[in-house]
Amino acid sequence: MDRTTGRHRWWRAWVGTLLLAVAYFVILLVLLGVTYGLGTAIGAPELPDAGVDLGPLGNTAMDLVSIAIALPLVLLATLWPARRPAGTVSSVTGRLRIGWLGWCLLAGLPPLLLLTATAFLLPGEPGESDTWVGLRSFLAALAVLAVLVPLQAAAEEYVFRGWLTQAVGAFVRSPWLAVVPQAVLFAAAHGWGTRWGFLGLLVNGLVAGLLTIRTGGLEAAIALHVLNNLLAFGASAAVVGGLSSDETAADAPWSLALAAMVTDLLYAAIVLWLARRRKPQRLSAPAMPPAPYPYPARTA
Repeated sequence: MDRTTGRHRWWRAWVGTLLLAVAYFVILLVLLGVTYGLGTAIGAPELPDAGVDLGPLGNTAMDLVSIAIALPLVLLATLWPARRPAGTVSSVTGRLRIGWLGWCLLAGLPPLLLLTATAFLLPGEPGESDTWVGLRSFLAALAVLAVLVPLQAAAEEYVFRGWLTQAVGAFVRSPWLAVVPQAVLFAAAHGWGTRWGFLGLLVNGLVAGLLTIRTGGLEAAIALHVLNNLLAFGASAAVVGGLSSDETAADAPWSLALAAMVTDLLYAAIVLWLARRRKPQRLSAPAMPPAPYPYPARTA
């Protein structure tokens, strides 16, 4: 996308990435400070790391918000220093295609149901809680998660499949070469848990990157990420102490990681089939050459 605007400069991606990282770190510190102030004001207990304990749901909400703040920063970095419309990080059309996003969400339901059934049949981890949290607590958690999880998932997609993929793609001829670095960084950002967990995240990043290029936008990747995270957080919210766990997809055992990889590949197959039928725009329009300077006509 950076090359198609006619404003590509080699330094824009580097400066934008640096400013994005610095701005995120600064705003994150401000967010932590505000959270600490509010927590102490309401009498929340302090934690050994100088934070405050807002309870399982409150802590989860703050974790999600701390990731979601990256979304507007990516859009701002696209405006400057990338010097192109913010919507160009969403898709080749310069906007998030809501209709296509809806189709991708529908495409994700069958794989999601398959993953849910598989996870239900797999044996649980030793010491894992299976006590029902109660309807009121569960619904309250779902209300919070339904608002914050899509923002958190979209933010990660805008960072990895959006900004980083386009930044790397500005330096390589083939867009496929830009898929691998973002997938590795995406898996690494979740921490090192198990080998299978890392591999599962790597495959997820590769699938999301492939779909981004093949469909011309982030919609398919966002839909997959939102559905996966809603399932994971929803399942955690259903049991006592589930939201208190600090485990992520990086800690998944081989059986669950393998099931997730199969689900991702099935989702990709459905979306690619849908793309052949719905035909979303895949390529951006090339930059228009500058208009020639109107020289005055010579007279004899």
